[in-house]
Amino acid sequence: MSKGVLLVNLGSPDSTDPKDVKKYLGEFLMDPRVIDVPTWARTLLVKGIILNTRPKKSAEAYQKIWWKEGSPLIVLSQRLQKKVSRFSDIPIGLAMRYGKMNIKDGLQQLNDQGVDEVLIVPLYPQFAMATTETILVLAEELRKEFFPHMRFSDLPPFYNNEAYTKVLAKSIAEQLENLDYEHLLFSYHGVPERHIRKSDVTKSHCKIDGSCCQTASAAHQFCYRHQCYETTRLVAEELQLKPDTFSTSFQSRLGFDPWLQPYTDRTIERMGKQGIKKMAIVTPAFVSDCLETLEEIAMEGEEIFHEVGGKEFTTIPCLNDRDDWAQTLSSWINEWAEVKTELA
Repeated sequence: MSKGVLLVNLGSPDSTDPKDVKKYLGEFLMDPRVIDVPTWARTLLVKGIILNTRPKKSAEAYQKIWWKEGSPLIVLSQRLQKKVSRFSDIPIGLAMRYGKMNIKDGLQQLNDQGVDEVLIVPLYPQFAMATTETILVLAEELRKEFFPHMRFSDLPPFYNNEAYTKVLAKSIAEQLENLDYEHLLFSYHGVPERHIRKSDVTKSHCKIDGSCCQTASAAHQFCYRHQCYETTRLVAEELQLKPDTFSTSFQSRLGFDPWLQPYTDRTIERMGKQGIKKMAIVTPAFVSDCLETLEEIAMEGEEIFHEVGGKEFTTIPCLNDRDDWAQTLSSWINEWAEVKTELA
């Protein structure tokens, strides 16, 4: 078997034109693992309401963060791919779950290089229905239809992998080294609470009551909330942070159903009102900077903080294409390739 890897990230509109943004949002929001309601309700919500109101506003947000080379998320993912390729001897492909550079094309490119054993690498540290699961489900559907000769493995969530924790902690420490900050906020992308319960393999553990995430359970293997809090805990231990100097929150909620709390925007506002003057924020649900980090946090978050009296607001970059992150990722890939070779 000839081995190869497919790195998979979220995706991006082709441009900041509202038409391209509308097309991208349509594909993204019509995914039943993103908005997990009956098809008729999802269609009514997305095509009847959101796509008639949101694309223009979202396009304006993308315009604020767009680079000359294109979408930051795409550019940074490509840079990471190139670096990982330098540290690996097998083909490293790149695909996006939504938009161009789709998973089918990524698999086809590996297929054209003679690859028939693929490691799928969702570029998300924590498992969630709307991230890891939708990537793996679609990849398997494509394999069955177009690439039945291929065999897939997948990289499990790496939120608690020691190598990842150390790289993330180092990236934060470098930004905080000469920074006199009062509070470090770990902000993760939000998901509806029902996603947590749907992913509960025990069907009874995840009560989102403040204690279930700290109580050992098989549910934690697929519990996004637990994995976010565990990421924070492990990194805080690595950085030797004092308990009252950091916290966890969740951003980017949509609609009226309850989402994971506390909400990032309200947390920023509350801390500013409580007298916090110097705040830093890191977004460990993402490995690549994107709209949610560059605009929602670095721009909107800072604006909220200043409006309530905050003075210094520091946004810590994602891992992006850091050398140590690329080396860590390539080491996991090389270990997988070695095991597959030994089993062959």
